[in-house]
Amino acid sequence: MTSFKKTFLSLTSAVLLSVSMLSNVQAALPVGAQAPDFQLQGALAGKPLTFSLKQELQKGPVVLYFFPAAFSQGCTIEAHAFAEATDDFKKLGATVVGVTAGNVEQVDAFSKVECRDKFTVAADPGAKVAGEYKTLMEMKGKTLSDRTSYVIAPDGKILLSYTDKNPEAHIQKTMDAVKEYKNSHS
Repeated sequence: MTSFKKTFLSLTSAVLLSVSMLSNVQAALPVGAQAPDFQLQGALAGKPLTFSLKQELQKGPVVLYFFPAAFSQGCTIEAHAFAEATDDFKKLGATVVGVTAGNVEQVDAFSKVECRDKFTVAADPGAKVAGEYKTLMEMKGKTLSDRTSYVIAPDGKILLSYTDKNPEAHIQKTMDAVKEYKNSHS
């Protein structure tokens, strides 16, 4: 085999591997897909409750964001930002809910302390719901929910699907999607 062919095959393999890895990163449910319905135990302001996606969608769009673990640095930053934006989401008719497969025993405290009593946080033991939404990651041998945000229309269609480890852009992207929905349904 010539040197050129070896180089070409190596580059082709590297590109295919990169595309394969990229598709795994981008595996979250796409815009336009039907959001799987679910009910999870959670908390709002430290008080236990049952969150039902179907019931919340009857009120308007839902901002559903998955995060890896309560009280971790990135998840705390994201929770603070969603807490600050929750009143603006409510003015647009949207409900915010955070879901985690990590530290599920801490959602009550997390909803009170880091979510500042502003929105519901639900526990997803075993990452079953995160799996349905195709937003899973492995960390230290555990399957956790990846950092993915969705905006779901009242008819259950996904309007936004955004995955990024960095929590910073999630709030702006979800807010923009809710505003776009509101403007087109006014």
